Amino acid sequence: MSRIYLDHAATSPLRPEARTAMEEGFTIWANPSSPHADGRRAKSALEDARDRVKSALDWDGEIVFTSGASEALALGLGRAKASRRIISAVEHDAVFRAAPDAEMFDDNVALGKDCVLAIQHVNPETGTINPVSQMAGVVKQTGALVLSDCSQGAGKLPLPDVDMAVISAHKFGGPIGVGALLVRDFKLLEPTGGHERGYRAGTENLPAIMGMAAALEAGDWVTSPQDRADFMGGLGDDVMKLGEQVDYIVPLVHPSMSAQALVIRLDAMGFAVSAGSACSSGTLKSSRVLAAFGVDEDIARRTIRVSAGWSTTVADLQGFAQAWRGLR
Repeated sequence: MSRIYLDHAATSPLRPEARTAMEEGFTIWANPSSPHADGRRAKSALEDARDRVKSALDWDGEIVFTSGASEALALGLGRAKASRRIISAVEHDAVFRAAPDAEMFDDNVALGKDCVLAIQHVNPETGTINPVSQMAGVVKQTGALVLSDCSQGAGKLPLPDVDMAVISAHKFGGPIGVGALLVRDFKLLEPTGGHERGYRAGTENLPAIMGMAAALEAGDWVTSPQDRADFMGGLGDDVMKLGEQVDYIVPLVHPSMSAQALVIRLDAMGFAVSAGSACSSGTLKSSRVLAAFGVDEDIARRTIRVSAGWSTTVADLQGFAQAWRGLR
């Protein structure tokens, strides 16, 4: 039996365009910081990829390439020129790890020039879209910086208008192990020394960076927005709705079966889905994120996440919908 992969919010398969670009990158093996001809060739390829990522994301600021979103978050939150870190309750665990002493954002928190506020763009468990640009417009009036974890939106939605944004290549068909911190101006960060204009230590992973650029440029998905809308519509009231949502991350609530049991049953039937974000889906704890959204604990324990990506077909979606109805 062929398997159907519907866990793209955890990671997407590598796009063929990205694989081809990486193969080219492996032939440019020199360190981009080396002054000799081989290093200069690698440097040229690195800067070309940087320009392509900027163009694909319509970003007119700076880019610091990293090993992924977790490092980018640690860099943005850890090196921002601000003394206070403030995060929303529904952020990914990586944000909490990057800012362990952060304040929780609510209506009573006073924002000012000493603050950096982290607000995610798309929630990885619910697909909820935060109006980050609108929020940032208000926040910036206080002088605070705004950082947005755009891991689930980059390459799929326009980036919000923020001071810093975080992206992760393997969420949109690029390779695992590469991402970036997008920053409007380097003066917002304390330099760390090393590579990437002195804002990140460690030699750049040129093949992966070239793969990320190619994945962003590839763009098109097999399914259309209408295909995905039809899929969500066909699942009816089982779709958990928590505000405006993307059409590629679908939280589903079963009337009686636990999320863990659903994941096991569906896996045996040939479907890869998850319960919560990938970093916590293997645990038996109820979702911190769903609790922060105000979801009843019993409902949260019966909620799974189905997430489509660039390679998902209409047949994949239809096959899952049929299997889901069979579990009622």
